[in-house]
Amino acid sequence: MKTLKRKLSITLDYTVIDEIKELAEKDDRSVSQYVNLILRRHLKQLEKKREAESK
Repeated sequence: MKTLKRKLSITLDYTVIDEIKELAEKDDRSVSQYVNLILRRHLKQLEKKREAESK
């Protein structure tokens, strides 16, 4: 079963968009898939950091 997704509109700097497009292409992903991937990784890192700080 696929994960449910919602549409979101955001405004990014041109340089950020260009870099994300390039990285997504190198990773053979759409920009949307790539942004989702890097945001998930970042959120996991934050969660781990919070857990470590609470110990």
